[in-house]
Order: sequence, then structure tokens, then C-alpha cells
Amino acid sequence: MTDITKLGIYLILIGFALVLIGTTISAQNANVGGLIMIGPLPIAFGTSPGITIIAMIIGLLLMLAYFMGRRNA
Repeated sequence: MTDITKLGIYLILIGFALVLIGTTISAQNANVGGLIMIGPLPIAFGTSPGITIIAMIIGLLLMLAYFMGRRNA
């Protein structure tokens, strides 16, 4: 492996560690949600109903964009 590749891998690992540390420090009253796309089908989840609804709306928009893109191709 070249030196630049090793440097890139180290920087990515340091970035992951910093994000992990930052989220554990500031996760007092955080609302968390996520969206998993399996093909064009969205699966939304969250810690509060508001976050879950926002994730589902984003998933539906992505699904719509997927089907519109396939229709024109």
C-alpha cells in the first residue's frame, strides 16, 4: 500500500472516532431516525413519531424519484 492510501485510511478512521465521540457526548435528548432503502422500498424508523414521519416522507420522495427515473429510461 502506498503512503497516501494509508494516510487516507487513517483519516477516515479518525473521522469515525471523532463522530462517535461527539455523538456520545451530545446525545442527551437527541431525536434519532433512519431510513433504509431496499430496492425502491423505504423502511423508516425513529425515536419519535415526528422524526419517523420525516424519514418516511424522504423515503417516499426517493421512491418516487426512482420510479420516475426508470420510466424515462
